[in-house]
Amino acid sequence: MKTYTKSKEALAALNPEQFRVTQQSGTERPWTGEYNDNKAEGIYVDIVSGEPLFASSDKFESGCGWPSFTKPIEPAHVNELRDMTHGMVRTEVRSTNGDSHLGHVFEDGPQDKGGLRYCINSASLRFVPRDEMEAEGYGEYLGQVEKLG
Repeated sequence: MKTYTKSKEALAALNPEQFRVTQQSGTERPWTGEYNDNKAEGIYVDIVSGEPLFASSDKFESGCGWPSFTKPIEPAHVNELRDMTHGMVRTEVRSTNGDSHLGHVFEDGPQDKGGLRYCINSASLRFVPRDEMEAEGYGEYLGQVEKLG
């Protein structure tokens, strides 16, 4: 079984925005993230640890300005924590092994898919295209990435 960890090397490879978001619980500005409009098939993994987080088949356009997903590809890789910053009570989403801040989860997602909206910063993610998943060690998740078209 593949192990996913946070390493000094991975942290050193982050650009300033990725570091601010993942390590300092920052938030990228809406509509600026690299993956907000990504419609390609594949999976999104933690930029720090590489652990699989979300599948393109669970991504939807929520209009919030950040990539949105209905569920994690591997629930054990996503921790949900109470966040009371900025005068709000929200549920923060962090990767389990990388301990990266990913974003927040809300209960206003598509009702037919469980009603959740995982609102995730692009800066905390790395996209692995479907065609590269096997080579990068994510072949076991191919069944969760629907062929589009």
